[in-house]
Amino acid sequence: QVQLVESGGGLVQAGGSLRLSCASSGRTVSSYGMGWFRRAPGKEREFVAGISWRGTSTQYADSVKGRFTISRDNAKNTVYLQMSSLKPEDTAVYYCAARENWGLGTVEYEYDYWGQGTQVTVSS
Repeated sequence: QVQLVESGGGLVQAGGSLRLSCASSGRTVSSYGMGWFRRAPGKEREFVAGISWRGTSTQYADSVKGRFTISRDNAKNTVYLQMSSLKPEDTAVYYCAARENWGLGTVEYEYDYWGQGTQVTVSS
C-alpha cells in the first residue's frame, strides 16, 4: 500500500509562488508515475502535471504550462510542484497521485493512490 501526504499549500497573492511537496510512505513510489491534480470550488478535479518514474518525461495542463514545474526526488520518495506567477484561478485543493506504471498519466482513472489534498488560495 502507498500513502501520500501533500504539504506546502497556503494563501499567496497573485503573482507569487508556492512549492507543494508530496511525500510517500509504505511501498516505494520510485518506479511509479506521479501526478498532480486540482479541484477548484464548484468544479471537477482536473489534471495539472505528470511525471514519469525517472523524471525524464513530464506533461502539463495548458493552463499551467510555463508557470508550474513538476519534479521528483526518488531517493526521498517525494514529488514536488513548483508554482510560479500564480493567478486567482489557480485557487483549488491540490492532490498528489501515484500510478503503478512507469509512465505518467493525465486522467484520474490512470492513478491508483491519492493523497488527501492541500489547499492553495491565490488572492487578487
